[in-house]
Formats: sequence, structure tokens, C-alpha cells
Amino acid sequence: MPEEGGARASGPRAVAARGDIGVAITGDGARVVMVPAEAVRWAKETDAPAGAGNLPGSASGVFVGREPELDEVRRLLTGTGEAAVTQVSGTRAIHGLGGIGKSTLALHYAHRHRPDYTLVWWITATDVEQIVSGLADLALHLCPQLAATTAGSPERAAWALLWLQWHPGWLLVFDNVEDPADLRHYLGALPGGHHLATSRVATGWHSVAPTMPLGLLDRDSAVSLLCTLVFGPDHTADADQRRDARELATELGCLPLALEQAGAYLHETGTSLSDYRELLGRVIDRAPGGIDPERTIARIWEHTLAAVERRNPQAAVLLDAMAWLAPDDIPRTLLAPLCPDLLDLGEALGALHAYNMVAFSADRRSVGVHRLVQTVLRHREDPGHDGPSGRRDAERIVRAAAAGKDEDSPAWEQLLPHVTALLESARDRGVPSPELSEVYNTAAQYLYQRGRDAQTVPLRTAVLAQRARTRGDVHPATLVSRINLGAALQAAGEAERAVELLETTLDQSERALGPTHPCALSSRINLAGACLAAGDTERAVPLFEGTLAQLQRLLGTSHPRTLTARNNLAHAYEVSGEPERAVTLHEATLAHREHVLGDTHPDTLTSRNNLASALVQTGDLERATRLFTTTLTQSERVLGGTHPHTLYTRANLAHVYRETGDLERAVPLFETTLTQFERVLGTTHPHTVLCRHNLAVARRKAEVDEPPPPGAG
Repeated sequence: MPEEGGARASGPRAVAARGDIGVAITGDGARVVMVPAEAVRWAKETDAPAGAGNLPGSASGVFVGREPELDEVRRLLTGTGEAAVTQVSGTRAIHGLGGIGKSTLALHYAHRHRPDYTLVWWITATDVEQIVSGLADLALHLCPQLAATTAGSPERAAWALLWLQWHPGWLLVFDNVEDPADLRHYLGALPGGHHLATSRVATGWHSVAPTMPLGLLDRDSAVSLLCTLVFGPDHTADADQRRDARELATELGCLPLALEQAGAYLHETGTSLSDYRELLGRVIDRAPGGIDPERTIARIWEHTLAAVERRNPQAAVLLDAMAWLAPDDIPRTLLAPLCPDLLDLGEALGALHAYNMVAFSADRRSVGVHRLVQTVLRHREDPGHDGPSGRRDAERIVRAAAAGKDEDSPAWEQLLPHVTALLESARDRGVPSPELSEVYNTAAQYLYQRGRDAQTVPLRTAVLAQRARTRGDVHPATLVSRINLGAALQAAGEAERAVELLETTLDQSERALGPTHPCALSSRINLAGACLAAGDTERAVPLFEGTLAQLQRLLGTSHPRTLTARNNLAHAYEVSGEPERAVTLHEATLAHREHVLGDTHPDTLTSRNNLASALVQTGDLERATRLFTTTLTQSERVLGGTHPHTLYTRANLAHVYRETGDLERAVPLFETTLTQFERVLGTTHPHTVLCRHNLAVARRKAEVDEPPPPGAG
């Protein structure tokens, strides 16, 4: 397989994508997923089996002091009782401190009211990708035959949304939401059931969902919880035991997670409450504004971890490594390099579970670690000369999992959260090792191949840092990494940063390798694309023209790279106000691509889309509409409904609808586009901002064109 920069440096796909982002006349893109007709029928006709769901474990553990909150959640979701009179029912977000018991409350609610719902589905909702993955899992749970189709996670998630729209009466639990805006699309599109979210974030919910704050346990409930955990549910604690429990609960701030951790330790070791208080020390850990969960938990774990290590040394090694991974869905197979014997691995994880340090998934194939646990573990590790041992072990198992997997392997979807977590936890720890850098590189290529280039910026940055340090600034591999990062920055809406980086890269490439080296050519054409994205057409057009002339001389007029350069020059003409010139060049490029690459090659689809875009500028809306419609159908079939080329074509079609006065089609398409832009790119990305403007224009036009009601005026 060639170096990843081979594709990027040579430019056929990357450069075309850069130019095509701007091709959408409105600046729009849309993550509109098309589901095949047969799958739509499956969604409509498939019923959920009795008791369908995926709740993470049972609710059989000790649950004390939250009955009022459980009742309140029920009232608020169902819209019954006085508390719900002024609130919107059907959706609720529970927020509070880490370790306060938000997920536990949601889990107990889901178990208690499972008979009231047709389906109960639990989704880890830290980011949009995890939400999509959770919905895709729901689709496979309800419709296993989807596994035999070519549908990827986005298409499966779209199927799940269709099913939820047709089959009311379900409960979706969105656990650990980091950004409330991530839920807006789903809550608005799915009114037929209940949504329950948990989050440490208290702000940002005003336009998404009503909230319910969750506080610390009251003192009596905290004492009861601790006594039950330590002595068992059938034991009646005497006055001395309750006194000791009250003092310990007070010292732990009545934080549920801290109480559970302490209770598990006391139960497993037989230590008395009073002796445990002596172990912890008598200084109450409180921040100026109240309880500090991290410091409280840290005090408990000093002794809990020592007990775990005495019982099973391998368990402590596993836990230290898991602290550097994503907190959820850590496959047992990922941990195998640290504990190759499956029986030993099971015993080690069992020891951690006994001390309440990890939670098993319902099928016990994966484990999860509380985020607060991870934070404390990362901070407590004493780093050696080459970093904390847990982080080194985490790197080792991630490298082992990635070994032999190229950028096309579907296994990356499960591995990516852990690769990303490892990267984010090491931002201040210098450059990655060469081996880990290659993992980051392949992960970035996997994302790039699926049109998620904007997500690769941190990965590309780490790879560049490693290559610059080990190979030097002007090594071809380093220059390729700079080009890749520049393209990723442009995809992320940071065109000015891309221009600055690519200017340096072009200068280095030409001086070190010569003006006709592939790195120099790719730097020049990507710089031109970045200039165009930044609005500097006066600079972009000459760069495109000069590069095209060089490529025609070096490679010939029909070489794919030459055709890509011609496509981008035509687009630059269009943006700079020369649409007739753009149409002529696009027509020639399309004819060449159809002949050389075939009618449905991605680059051919790009040319067809771009020709239609230029035709709109010339006023030939009828021909443009036909081309956009044809290209959209082909793109959905060949590339998939979520590929960037498909999204740009769909956005362009929405624009044509508006220009031709077909606002009944334009407005809904713009609305969907904006929602998806916010999910995929964020609310402040240039394409999102422009799409929001275009939607507002379409809505105003629709209001102006709407006839007055009878009797008005």
C-alpha cells in the first residue's frame, strides 16, 4: 500500500474534495442519508420483540435514597402531576456532578418502567459519532438482515430513526452527553417516545431539553446506603455502626460513587468503618464551593487499589491501562495483550468488578470505567522516564489492535474512540512514538476515506510532529504530513491556517525537492484550494493555472491528476465570476473523465456536479437541475448517502429549488441540511453559518410568496 500521502500528495481525491467544498453555491452540505426502499419496508414492518433493549447490566445493586427522583423523572416524562404542568414532557436531561449517580438513576428508571415501553435503548452519547453508533446497533438488533447489506453505520442509524418514527412508545437513554446540541436533531425528529439524557453539563440545554438537577444524597440515605453495602441488606446496623457510617458518609461528602467505592472495599476486606476512617485521614476534602469529587475519590482509591493489587496484581495493571482509553465499550479482546490467558483476564476483571472499579456490559464482552475513576488514575500515576506505565500499556494494546489493519478495515470504528482518547490524554506529553504515530496515521486515513477529514486534525498534527522530529522538516514524508494537515484544516473550516501551513510546505518542497516533485505540485494545488476557500481568488487562479500547465506537460492531458487540476481551475473560474469559462472547462473535463475513468467514478460524479453548479451561475437552471438530480442518484448508489460528494450535490440541488421558486422542496431540504451541518461540523463552521443564512433567506421568500388567508386585508 503506498504512503498515505501518495494519494494526498498526488492529489486526485484530496484536491478534488478541496475544490468541491466550495462548489456548493450556497456553501451548503447535508448529511442526508438515503435508505433503500426494501430497508424502508423492513423498518415499517418490523416490530420490536417483547422486552427488547440493551440496558448495560441489571439494576440489582443497592439503590437507596433516590425514590423521589425516580418518581419525579416519571412525572416529568409522562406529563402527569403538578410538577409537569409547566414543563415539556417526553424529554428530560439529568445533570449533576461526576459520581453523583446520574447514570444509575437513569438505569433504575429504565429497568423499573421497562414494561411501559415497547423498546428501551441505551446510547453512550459523548459525541455525535457515538450516538450514530448506538443507533446503528439498534438497527442491527431489530433487523439483523441489515448486516448482510452494504449499509454502514450512518445508513443503519438512519434506518433506526425511521423505525423509531413509525413505532412509538419507546425510551431512548442518552448517557453522558458532553454537548447538548448533539441531541437537537434526534429530539426534534423523534416525538413518538421518551428521551432521557444524563450529563455533567448544566448549561446549553435551554433550546434542547428541560433539565432536572441531581444533588448529593441526603445524610440519612447516605448512611443507609453505606450500611447496606458494608453489612448486607439483611443486617440492622446498631447505633455505633450507624454513627461510624454517618461520620464516614460526611467525610465522603455523601457522593454516591465514593460511598459505593468505600462500601465495596469494606465489604471485600472486612475493615471496620472506624478503621477505614483512620486510613483515609480526618481532613475532609472539600473545595471552596463544596465537594470536590476527584479529591474525595482519590483518597478512597489509595487503599482500594492497594487491596485490588494484593488480591490480583494483574487487575491493577489492567485498570491503569484502561484509564487512558475511552471510558465505555472497552473490548476484552483489546486487553488481551496485557493478560493473554483468558481465565486470568476474567479473574482480573472480576476482581475489579468486585471492588466496583469497572462495570461489565450486558453481554460481558466489554467493560467500562467511570470517567472520574480514569481522571484520578491518570493523575496518581508516577511517570517514569518514558511516561506513566498505564499509558505505555494502553499504547501497547492499541498498537496490537491496529496491527495488520489497513485504512479500509471496519475494525477501526470500534478502535477509534480508544485511539482518540489516547491522543487527547497525551497533548502535553511530547510527540508520539513512531509506532503510535503510524496508528494515528492509519486512523486518520480511515476517517479521510469516509469523508470525515475535519476530524483528523489532531491525528494529522501528532503525525506531523513525530515525522518532523525524526525525519526532518524537508523529508518527503514530513512534507506529505504537512499537506495532509493543511487539507484537514481546510475541511475543518480553518482556511487561513491551511494557507499559512501550505505556503511554508510549498517553499520547503520546491527548495528541497524541486518545483516538479509530486510534493511540490501537491503543495501548490492544495495551497490554491486553500486560497480559494479563504476567498483569495486573485491568488488561487494563477496557482491553479500554473499547476495545470505543469501537469499537462509532465503527465499529459488525460492523466487523472491533470483532470483533477483542470476541474479545480474550472471551479476557481466560477468562484471568480467567470461562469461561462468554467462551464466550457467543466464540460471538457467531464468528457475526459467519462472516457478515462467511467461514468460513475467518484471524480466523474464530481465533474458532473461541478458542471451543474456552473450552469446555475449562467442561468441554465433546467439543465442544472437535471444534472444535479442524476448525479445525486448516482452518488447515493456509488458513494453512499453520507459521502461529502453526495452531500454537496444535495445542497446544490436545494439551492436550485430555491432559485426556481420551488420553496416547498427547498425549505425542508435546507432545514435538514442545517441540522446535519450542526451535528457534523459544529454550529460555527463556515458552511453551517452560510447554510443558516440560506435557510433564513428561503423562509423569508416563502413567507413573502404565501398568499394571504381568506378575508385578510
